[in-house]
Amino acid sequence: MTIRTAVLDDEPLAVELLADYVQKTEGLQLVEAGSDVFKVLQMLQQQELDLVLLDIQMPDLTGIQFMKIAGNQCKIIVTTAYPDYALDGYEFNITDYLLKPISFDRFYKAIHKLKENALPNTVAPVAAPETGFMFVKSEYKLVRVDFADIWYIESLRDYVAIYTSKSGKLLSLDSLRNMEEKLPSDNFMRVHKSFIVAINKIDYVERSRIVIKEQFIPIGDSYQEIFFERIKRT
Repeated sequence: MTIRTAVLDDEPLAVELLADYVQKTEGLQLVEAGSDVFKVLQMLQQQELDLVLLDIQMPDLTGIQFMKIAGNQCKIIVTTAYPDYALDGYEFNITDYLLKPISFDRFYKAIHKLKENALPNTVAPVAAPETGFMFVKSEYKLVRVDFADIWYIESLRDYVAIYTSKSGKLLSLDSLRNMEEKLPSDNFMRVHKSFIVAINKIDYVERSRIVIKEQFIPIGDSYQEIFFERIKRT
Protein backbone atom coordinates (compact mmCIF):
# COMPACT_ATOMS: atom_id res chain seq x y z
CA MET A 1 0.00 0.00 0.00
CA THR A 2 1.39 3.39 -1.06
CA ILE A 3 0.48 6.30 1.22
CA ARG A 4 0.38 9.53 -0.78
CA THR A 5 1.83 12.14 1.56
CA ALA A 6 2.00 15.94 1.80
CA VAL A 7 4.24 17.96 4.12
CA LEU A 8 2.62 21.24 5.18
CA ASP A 9 4.83 23.63 7.17
CA ASP A 10 5.88 27.29 6.89
CA GLU A 11 9.45 26.59 8.03
CA PRO A 12 11.66 25.63 5.04
CA LEU A 13 14.03 23.57 7.19
CA ALA A 14 11.13 21.60 8.68
CA VAL A 15 9.72 20.99 5.19
CA GLU A 16 13.10 19.77 3.97
CA LEU A 17 13.61 17.47 6.95
CA LEU A 18 10.14 15.89 6.83
CA ALA A 19 10.26 15.52 3.06
CA ASP A 20 13.54 13.64 3.48
CA TYR A 21 11.94 11.41 6.15
CA VAL A 22 9.03 10.64 3.83
CA GLN A 23 11.33 9.71 0.96
CA LYS A 24 13.35 7.42 3.24
CA THR A 25 10.28 5.52 4.47
CA GLU A 26 9.00 2.52 2.56
CA GLY A 27 5.35 2.79 1.63
CA LEU A 28 5.25 6.60 1.59
CA GLN A 29 5.09 8.68 -1.60
CA LEU A 30 5.91 12.38 -1.34
CA VAL A 31 3.29 14.26 -3.37
CA GLU A 32 3.63 17.80 -2.02
CA ALA A 33 5.99 19.62 0.36
CA GLY A 34 5.66 23.30 1.24
CA SER A 35 3.47 25.89 2.92
CA ASP A 36 0.62 26.27 0.40
CA VAL A 37 -2.37 25.28 2.55
CA PHE A 38 -4.94 25.92 -0.16
CA LYS A 39 -3.10 23.80 -2.70
CA VAL A 40 -3.14 20.87 -0.28
CA LEU A 41 -6.86 21.36 0.42
CA GLN A 42 -7.51 21.29 -3.31
CA MET A 43 -5.52 18.07 -3.62
CA LEU A 44 -7.66 16.58 -0.86
CA GLN A 45 -10.83 17.50 -2.71
CA GLN A 46 -9.45 15.71 -5.75
CA GLN A 47 -8.62 12.67 -3.57
CA GLU A 48 -4.91 12.86 -4.33
CA LEU A 49 -3.67 12.50 -0.72
CA ASP A 50 -3.83 9.91 2.03
CA LEU A 51 -1.72 11.62 4.69
CA VAL A 52 -0.80 15.19 5.64
CA LEU A 53 2.09 16.01 7.97
CA LEU A 54 0.63 19.21 9.37
CA ASP A 55 2.18 22.10 11.28
CA ILE A 56 -0.20 23.91 13.65
CA GLN A 57 0.98 27.52 13.44
CA MET A 58 0.95 28.77 9.86
CA PRO A 59 0.24 32.29 8.51
CA ASP A 60 -2.63 31.72 6.03
CA LEU A 61 -4.58 29.03 7.85
CA THR A 62 -3.82 27.39 11.19
CA GLY A 63 -3.51 23.63 11.48
CA ILE A 64 -6.71 23.51 13.54
CA GLN A 65 -8.61 25.42 10.84
CA PHE A 66 -7.14 23.11 8.20
CA MET A 67 -8.38 20.03 10.08
CA LYS A 68 -11.87 21.52 10.44
CA ILE A 69 -12.04 22.02 6.66
CA ALA A 70 -10.39 18.73 5.73
CA GLY A 71 -12.60 16.61 7.97
CA ASN A 72 -12.01 12.90 7.38
CA GLN A 73 -10.61 13.24 3.86
CA CYS A 74 -7.14 12.08 4.95
CA LYS A 75 -5.04 10.99 7.89
CA ILE A 76 -3.27 13.71 9.88
CA ILE A 77 0.02 13.63 11.78
CA VAL A 78 0.57 16.92 13.57
CA THR A 79 4.13 18.31 13.64
CA THR A 80 4.66 21.28 15.95
CA ALA A 81 6.90 22.85 18.55
CA TYR A 82 3.93 23.59 20.82
CA PRO A 83 2.60 20.85 23.15
CA ASP A 84 -0.34 23.07 24.21
CA TYR A 85 -2.25 22.11 21.07
CA ALA A 86 -2.19 18.37 21.73
CA LEU A 87 -5.74 18.13 23.10
CA ASP A 88 -7.15 20.25 20.27
CA GLY A 89 -5.44 17.99 17.77
CA TYR A 90 -6.84 14.79 19.24
CA GLU A 91 -10.37 16.18 19.00
CA PHE A 92 -9.91 15.67 15.25
CA ASN A 93 -8.81 12.05 15.68
CA ILE A 94 -5.27 12.66 14.46
CA THR A 95 -2.97 9.67 14.02
CA ASP A 96 -0.09 11.11 16.05
CA TYR A 97 1.31 14.32 17.53
CA LEU A 98 5.02 14.92 16.94
CA LEU A 99 6.88 17.59 18.88
CA LYS A 100 9.77 19.36 17.14
CA PRO A 101 12.63 18.68 16.84
CA ILE A 102 11.43 15.40 15.32
CA SER A 103 13.84 12.48 15.09
CA PHE A 104 13.54 9.95 12.30
CA ASP A 105 12.95 7.23 14.88
CA ARG A 106 9.92 9.08 16.31
CA PHE A 107 8.64 9.82 12.80
CA TYR A 108 8.96 6.17 11.82
CA LYS A 109 6.98 5.06 14.89
CA ALA A 110 4.14 7.43 13.89
CA ILE A 111 4.07 5.95 10.38
CA HIS A 112 4.14 2.43 11.80
CA LYS A 113 1.11 3.30 13.94
CA LEU A 114 -0.67 4.68 10.87
CA LYS A 115 -0.02 1.49 8.91
CA GLU A 116 -1.18 -0.70 11.79
CA ASN A 117 -4.44 1.23 12.10
CA ALA A 118 -5.00 0.97 8.36
CA LEU A 119 -4.87 -2.84 8.35
CA PRO A 120 -8.24 -4.53 7.75
CA ASN A 121 -9.92 -6.60 10.45
CA THR A 122 -7.91 -4.91 13.17
CA VAL A 123 -9.72 -4.94 16.48
CA ALA A 124 -8.94 -2.26 19.03
CA PRO A 125 -7.65 -3.68 22.31
CA VAL A 126 -10.21 -3.80 25.08
CA ALA A 127 -9.06 -2.67 28.49
CA ALA A 128 -9.08 -5.33 31.14
CA PRO A 129 -11.76 -4.93 33.77
CA GLU A 130 -10.70 -2.94 36.78
CA THR A 131 -10.39 -5.43 39.60
CA GLY A 132 -8.20 -6.07 42.60
CA PHE A 133 -6.93 -4.21 45.59
CA MET A 134 -3.83 -3.45 47.64
CA PHE A 135 -3.08 -2.93 51.31
CA VAL A 136 -1.68 0.44 52.34
CA LYS A 137 -0.07 1.23 55.68
CA SER A 138 -1.71 4.36 57.06
CA GLU A 139 -1.73 5.59 60.68
CA TYR A 140 -0.49 2.27 62.11
CA LYS A 141 -3.11 0.32 60.19
CA LEU A 142 -3.07 -1.72 57.02
CA VAL A 143 -5.97 -0.37 54.99
CA ARG A 144 -7.43 -2.25 52.06
CA VAL A 145 -7.79 0.02 49.05
CA ASP A 146 -9.77 -1.22 46.06
CA PHE A 147 -8.29 -0.09 42.76
CA ALA A 148 -11.77 0.87 41.58
CA ASP A 149 -12.05 3.44 44.41
CA ILE A 150 -8.84 5.36 43.65
CA TRP A 151 -9.17 8.76 41.95
CA TYR A 152 -5.51 9.79 41.93
CA ILE A 153 -2.29 9.58 43.97
CA GLU A 154 -0.02 12.48 44.87
CA SER A 155 3.60 12.40 45.99
CA LEU A 156 4.32 14.42 49.14
CA ARG A 157 8.08 14.02 49.60
CA ASP A 158 8.44 10.87 51.75
CA TYR A 159 4.69 10.18 51.70
CA VAL A 160 2.00 9.56 49.14
CA ALA A 161 -1.57 10.78 49.41
CA ILE A 162 -4.12 8.37 47.94
CA TYR A 163 -7.44 10.04 47.13
CA THR A 164 -10.33 7.59 47.11
CA SER A 165 -14.12 7.56 46.92
CA LYS A 166 -14.60 5.43 50.07
CA SER A 167 -11.79 6.36 52.47
CA GLY A 168 -11.15 9.93 51.37
CA LYS A 169 -7.47 10.89 51.61
CA LEU A 170 -5.05 8.26 52.87
CA LEU A 171 -1.44 9.13 53.77
CA SER A 172 1.18 6.42 53.53
CA LEU A 173 4.95 6.36 53.96
CA ASP A 174 5.68 5.17 50.45
CA SER A 175 6.94 6.34 47.06
CA LEU A 176 5.07 7.11 43.86
CA ARG A 177 7.32 4.68 42.00
CA ASN A 178 6.30 1.86 44.34
CA MET A 179 2.64 2.81 43.87
CA GLU A 180 3.09 2.75 40.11
CA GLU A 181 4.40 -0.82 40.30
CA LYS A 182 1.45 -1.98 42.41
CA LEU A 183 -1.32 -0.41 40.30
CA PRO A 184 -2.72 -2.12 37.19
CA SER A 185 -1.39 -0.34 34.12
CA ASP A 186 -4.62 -0.83 32.16
CA ASN A 187 -6.23 2.06 34.06
CA PHE A 188 -3.56 3.92 36.03
CA MET A 189 -1.01 6.24 34.50
CA ARG A 190 1.70 8.54 35.77
CA VAL A 191 1.10 12.00 34.29
CA HIS A 192 3.55 14.09 36.31
CA LYS A 193 6.55 13.49 38.56
CA SER A 194 4.14 13.94 41.50
CA PHE A 195 0.87 12.40 40.24
CA ILE A 196 -0.68 9.11 39.13
CA VAL A 197 -4.29 9.23 37.90
CA ALA A 198 -7.03 6.69 37.27
CA ILE A 199 -7.88 7.17 33.59
CA ASN A 200 -11.55 6.27 34.05
CA LYS A 201 -11.96 8.84 36.84
CA ILE A 202 -10.95 11.83 34.66
CA ASP A 203 -13.80 14.32 34.32
CA TYR A 204 -12.13 16.38 31.61
CA VAL A 205 -8.78 17.63 30.35
CA GLU A 206 -8.09 21.34 29.96
CA ARG A 207 -4.91 22.17 28.06
CA SER A 208 -2.17 20.75 30.27
CA ARG A 209 -4.36 19.92 33.26
CA ILE A 210 -6.52 16.98 34.25
CA VAL A 211 -9.63 17.55 36.34
CA ILE A 212 -10.85 14.85 38.73
CA LYS A 213 -13.53 15.71 41.29
CA GLU A 214 -12.86 19.46 40.83
CA GLN A 215 -9.15 18.99 41.54
CA PHE A 216 -6.66 20.21 38.93
CA ILE A 217 -3.76 17.85 38.24
CA PRO A 218 -0.88 19.05 36.01
CA ILE A 219 0.38 17.01 33.08
CA GLY A 220 4.19 17.15 33.04
CA ASP A 221 5.90 18.17 29.80
CA SER A 222 7.65 14.81 29.46
CA TYR A 223 4.36 12.92 29.98
CA GLN A 224 2.10 14.87 27.60
CA GLU A 225 2.75 12.95 24.40
CA ILE A 226 2.18 9.50 25.86
CA PHE A 227 -0.82 10.71 27.91
CA PHE A 228 -2.68 12.11 24.90
CA GLU A 229 -1.87 8.97 22.92
CA ARG A 230 -3.32 6.91 25.76
CA ILE A 231 -6.61 8.79 26.09
CA LYS A 232 -7.04 8.75 22.34
CA ARG A 233 -7.04 4.92 22.46
CA THR A 234 -9.39 4.76 25.47
